[in-house]
Amino acid sequence: MKQEEMGVKSFYRWLANKYPKIVVNTVEKTDEQDGTLANPNGLEFDNLYLDMNGIIHTCFQREHEDVLSKHLNTPASYEDVFSNIFEYIDSVMMIVRPRKLLYLAIDADGVAPRAKMNQQRTRRFRNSKDHETLRKEEDRLRTQYEIEGRDVLPQQESEMSDSSIITPDTTFMFELSKQLQTYVNLRISKNDAWKHLKVILSDENAPGEGEHKIRSFIRLQRTCPGYNPNTRHVFYGQDTDLIMLALATHEVHFSILREGLAFLLVKLCLFNVFAEGNSRTSHSSVSLPAGKPKSLVKKPHQFVHVWILREYINLDLRTKNVPENFEYDIERLIDDFIFLCFFGGNDFLPPMPTLEILEGAIDLLIHVYKQEFKNLGGYLVNTEKVGDEKGGYIKQKRVEKFILAVGAYEDQIFEKRSAIFHKSKLRYMLSEVKDKSGKGEDNLFSVTRSGHNHSEKSTDHDVQMAENTKALKEQLKSYMREISDNFRNGLLSDMVKLGTPGWRKRYYKYKFSAETKVDMENTRKEAVEKYTEGLCWVLLYYFSGVASWTW
Repeated sequence: MKQEEMGVKSFYRWLANKYPKIVVNTVEKTDEQDGTLANPNGLEFDNLYLDMNGIIHTCFQREHEDVLSKHLNTPASYEDVFSNIFEYIDSVMMIVRPRKLLYLAIDADGVAPRAKMNQQRTRRFRNSKDHETLRKEEDRLRTQYEIEGRDVLPQQESEMSDSSIITPDTTFMFELSKQLQTYVNLRISKNDAWKHLKVILSDENAPGEGEHKIRSFIRLQRTCPGYNPNTRHVFYGQDTDLIMLALATHEVHFSILREGLAFLLVKLCLFNVFAEGNSRTSHSSVSLPAGKPKSLVKKPHQFVHVWILREYINLDLRTKNVPENFEYDIERLIDDFIFLCFFGGNDFLPPMPTLEILEGAIDLLIHVYKQEFKNLGGYLVNTEKVGDEKGGYIKQKRVEKFILAVGAYEDQIFEKRSAIFHKSKLRYMLSEVKDKSGKGEDNLFSVTRSGHNHSEKSTDHDVQMAENTKALKEQLKSYMREISDNFRNGLLSDMVKLGTPGWRKRYYKYKFSAETKVDMENTRKEAVEKYTEGLCWVLLYYFSGVASWTW
């Protein structure tokens, strides 16, 4: 199962499509070993910050584009994961080549913001149920394949089967901290690119989440005498929230480094493993040919240049519809942009029902912001007042006007969404009819049949076994996709039926058990109050720190 991306859901995809010039593929010279050479990406960077939990998850449970590469490369022990992590850090270091600072931050034990814990628990519970469902279906398919005489690669069992070990105060994290200390000391003593670096390892003994510790460090550095405002920062991590955090620092030279789209070396790997005869497989084990690298699936990296994004925001949010004697400030526009994105959801707040980023939610928010700017009276937030106990950092009257203006589009959004859903449902029903009539049969069993044909033409049983396993995994993917679609488009939509007559009453009934008009109005007022509290909390989280650990 693919790990769900944290942060603002679908934000990175929207951002890359909206402002394509901010995303640049990295130049990775894998043949170079000397990190002191000039950066092949045409930029020199000063500081590199690594959100280590993102790297740990990546090395612990890599996404594999092919069933064979997954079978060959899934780590079986702590040592395998540690080795992957060190190799991964080395590769990131060769891409960025920082000249002054390397900061490695690991999530620490202790209290996490309650809102984030709630979302994480919900996601983990759902993932656990999905894994159990998937396991049962895989067992059923394996039994079916065995009856049909189609051999498949065996299921893997290892001490790395449960990702919950990537949690503070576990044996795994304790061992990782010790191993990282040894790794850092070894690199500093042996690698010229490390010798002149200031290296900070903030492990689980220092309280706070990794990204939170990094953000606090950058904020502190900005207050130090002699700080160079032209310092070039790179923040590594997959969490799209990092883009917001980078914008919130108001540093001029900031880039995010993250993994891009995967590309495959599957055919080459199959040829190396099976055709050359350097290494043979059996029913119980698969080994790599001598001298071949471990990684069969390589993901290129991408820079997200936040300094270019700043300029885009400055241009995109400006309007001629401004109050009298108004002067634009790029930093205030950036703060308002961050605030607008809160309504699309994040680690702490759910998105509003009408605002789905892939449906153009942020584009709509920007449109309303520009259209209503004069009527609003100016900016929505003022982060210079984050210390104000009365909440002066949010202009509540302006925010209220803004939300009401966005709400005017609510019915249109639901009508459009309903039309799209009915069209997709009709296409699905037509495809079902074709399959039942036999016209879709060739596509349905093409993978299975190609495997049998290959078996008749080839004496290589191992290649056939890999093909059978691939077919089984494809059936599993299809099964889970169908369950997901039925749940999303069936159960949830059927209860409230957003956009159809009476949906508001049903919404409050199913969401809040509010039956009468009085109950609904009281619930609405309480929801507005709590959501406003949430907006204040999240704004402070980005620009100051955790305002409350219990909210």
